[in-house]
Amino acid sequence: MRLDAHQHFWSYDAAQYPWIPPGSPLHRSWLPDDLAALQQPLGFDGSIAVQARQVVEESDWLLGLADKHANVKGVVGWVDLRSDRVEADLERLARHPKFVGVRHVVQEEPDDAFMLGQDFQRGISKLAAYGLTYDILIYPKQLAAALRLAENFPEQPFVLDHIAKPFIKAGVNEPWATQLRQLAKLPNVHCKVSGMLTEADHQAWRAEQFRPYLDTVFEAFGPARLMYGSDWPVCLFAGSYEQAYRLVDDYARGLTDQQRVGLFGGNAAAFYFGR
Repeated sequence: MRLDAHQHFWSYDAAQYPWIPPGSPLHRSWLPDDLAALQQPLGFDGSIAVQARQVVEESDWLLGLADKHANVKGVVGWVDLRSDRVEADLERLARHPKFVGVRHVVQEEPDDAFMLGQDFQRGISKLAAYGLTYDILIYPKQLAAALRLAENFPEQPFVLDHIAKPFIKAGVNEPWATQLRQLAKLPNVHCKVSGMLTEADHQAWRAEQFRPYLDTVFEAFGPARLMYGSDWPVCLFAGSYEQAYRLVDDYARGLTDQQRVGLFGGNAAAFYFGR
């Protein structure tokens, strides 16, 4: 199964999505039929839909889309991991076979150590009982906290979104590269090769600018713990669905056929559905 491991849907409403700039390519509804039209020419069978709002209703809405659209293979939703009712929310959502994981938009939290809070970690500790994964969405400044989180829960499957958003536009590698390698030493942490276009110059990026970052990620995690994600439609800030795919596909030409199958679906399927 060829699988896009990271994309989003929304039915646009200004109050629900205040981070979407008016007049941008994102300033409209983007739904499963829109994605299917882009994926089919590239041979993708479907995707993992990831939360874009921090309300439990987002998880239910995405699962509703998954019920109606076969190309939505799994949902990474949102629950309040710090809530006293987190177990009730997880128990209910995990009954749905396509509910595969949870994410919090940690990158927007003012405290770089947010993930190390007692209440948040208590919520993380509840995921394993329901066979759920956790997507880590952070900026480079939060990599140290991500390392400690993953060390604290060695049996919990984690996946790092968007290679932790290094400063590609500025051409800065450190300390991101060193900290990423440290995180990659933990076998319970995987990484999505996703979200890179939006960290580059939206108007003037070139494929060769991404190579140092891709080199680091592939060396650190190895092909078996990497999964491709488009970050569509957010990628439209800087490029098309096909451009996001071709950037990684071209880089991956040197992989074996088996490694490419893993990168473009097999690894994501094992991570999200293999438990």
